[in-house]
Amino acid sequence: MKKLEVSDKAIMSVAIQQEISRSEEARYDHRLHGVLLVCRGLSCYEVGDLFGQHSTTIQRWVRGFERHGFGGLSDGERPGRPRRLTAKQWDMVSRDLRKQPHDLGYQQNLWDGKLLSHHLGQAYGVDLKVRQCQRIFRHLGFRLRKPRPLIAKANPEEQVSFKKTAKTGKGPKR
Repeated sequence: MKKLEVSDKAIMSVAIQQEISRSEEARYDHRLHGVLLVCRGLSCYEVGDLFGQHSTTIQRWVRGFERHGFGGLSDGERPGRPRRLTAKQWDMVSRDLRKQPHDLGYQQNLWDGKLLSHHLGQAYGVDLKVRQCQRIFRHLGFRLRKPRPLIAKANPEEQVSFKKTAKTGKGPKR
């Protein structure tokens, strides 16, 4: 019988690993197979090489299985760090971001991470860095809008003729 081979082995290997990591059930089955191979006589190093995992990861799976049985192979709670904003504050921040910064007494025309960080400190007493505020924008479905820079003392007609994109709206095309 002819030996079967997978085309694009390297790419498919990464894709399969990602698919396993996406599903809680697939991760459980993956760990189960790892422990099974250790039961069949392979070392944790060999199983780690086969699975693309570090040997200490395989050892952790085996120890969890030894201590807690099949339940030791399940994903545990991974809550992470608690949010700094309460659910009510998230709703209020979402409403604030839908308003213009001028409406809340700020000088800027557009929201950005720096302004949101300042606003959270002033309005809610929560100190978050700019990068975390940028994540809040993305989480709430906002995207970054940057104002177009204006060149000081520039001729407006020359600027229009120099733009890469044509002016949208009514009027003849050039």
